[in-house]
Amino acid sequence: MKIDGIIISGEFDELNNEFYLQRVKYHNTASILKKTQWSYLYHYLKGHSDNKDGQIITLYDQMLIPLSQEEIRQFIDDLETLEPKYH
Repeated sequence: MKIDGIIISGEFDELNNEFYLQRVKYHNTASILKKTQWSYLYHYLKGHSDNKDGQIITLYDQMLIPLSQEEIRQFIDDLETLEPKYH
């Protein structure tokens, strides 16, 4: 099932219960988010959503992607659309 959020997009694989992440902001990627990884990322962003300086996430442990406070909220919203898909 294709998921197109504001910050992330990709395909949810219901059979394997994982999200194939294909885009973060405007960067293409190829990563898989299992339920535990989704949970860690979601709770981390929720816990830091009030940070006025935003956050920086990495792709491939090399590419830094800055997120503003508003982008963190949008990322959280995108992740919340995935939550009901996981079982």
